[in-house]
Amino acid sequence: MHPAKMICGVESSSLEGRTIVLGVTGSIAAVRSVELARSLARRGASVIPVMTDAATHILHPDAMHYACGEEVVTTITGGVEHVAYCGVEGVGDLLLVAPATANTLSKIACGIDDTSVTTFATTALGSGKPVLVVPAMHEAMYNHMAVVDNIERLREMGVFFVEPVFEEGAAKIAAIKDVVLEVERVLGSHSLDGKKILITGGATSERIDPIRIITNRASGRTGIELALEAYRRGASVTIVHTARRNIHGIREIMVESAEEMTRAVLREAVDADVLISAAAISDFTVDGAAAAKIRSDAAKTLTLKPMPKLLDKVRIECPHLIIIGFKAETNVSQQELIVRARESMDKYGLAAAIANDVGTGGIGEETNQKSEQMRIFSCWSLTMPTDSELNSELIGLLGSSPRLRLRDETRR
Repeated sequence: MHPAKMICGVESSSLEGRTIVLGVTGSIAAVRSVELARSLARRGASVIPVMTDAATHILHPDAMHYACGEEVVTTITGGVEHVAYCGVEGVGDLLLVAPATANTLSKIACGIDDTSVTTFATTALGSGKPVLVVPAMHEAMYNHMAVVDNIERLREMGVFFVEPVFEEGAAKIAAIKDVVLEVERVLGSHSLDGKKILITGGATSERIDPIRIITNRASGRTGIELALEAYRRGASVTIVHTARRNIHGIREIMVESAEEMTRAVLREAVDADVLISAAAISDFTVDGAAAAKIRSDAAKTLTLKPMPKLLDKVRIECPHLIIIGFKAETNVSQQELIVRARESMDKYGLAAAIANDVGTGGIGEETNQKSEQMRIFSCWSLTMPTDSELNSELIGLLGSSPRLRLRDETRR
């Protein structure tokens, strides 16, 4: 076994059983191709490297052989490699061109196949195989009218793109994690295609004075992971949270207080299919927050008043919205945890409630006590060992939800 195969699937199984043909062209960003290939392999993919002659002047083929554990295709031979991998009966599931130069993407748009990569692309498009292009070039080249037209032409052909990062006068290759995420989306289940998922995450804060706040220790990781999982499955995802993360493919709305989060959610929920309320929203706000910084040389008593519950308002405004809620408790028995989760389900008409005892693990910490984390769906419960499995299972259930399909039918 080639050593590269030993890392297959060590991070996740999101691309397990998939064969990705990685086309590398003559951009300086070709030096990132080793990292990209390894990242795909760590998620279970088999990666077949294809390089143009120009790419071999930047990155030696041996480097890609090392990264993928597969022989590198640099020229088309009697083995008709382009057909073997990207033909109608080819074993490839996706052609990923990363990096893609202006020269390469323009040739693909025009059906010119005079390099190994463009020949693979022509074959893939003619066979109905998905093609994902990741441009990398100088910004002036990217803005050339012919290149702009060719990108649009490729989009019309059904080619997927990961947009470059514009800085220092260059259209730089997208972050590796963003490319991998887009691969996961293209090759995903598509069970949430056309669905709008609204997610809340993180901890809101309430102002004491212009400097001090009352908040909690929720990190927001759960909301982000749920958003990413929904995106992988084809959904259009909006997350309302308190710290911008610049998450690829996800629309972010920034808020601070519970009131701001409530307003944002009510505005967005009108067009949503599902609301996942994963945020740790403040239950109390300061009655009469100070307009100026409070002096620290004397004792101060704060009066807190309860805040209206977000889910109360959402259920009134959107009676048919599918809602999934999260319930955090401390130091309760497993049975009591289930009882309180079911109470929340009944009170707010939730499709599911995820209850977590954070008393021993600690909210906001990298690891909680997983044995106490429960998923409640309809009227049954299942202990979930990890956050990632919980998130994947939860979003997967949404994709097969009869209620979601029924809502889709009523919109027609």
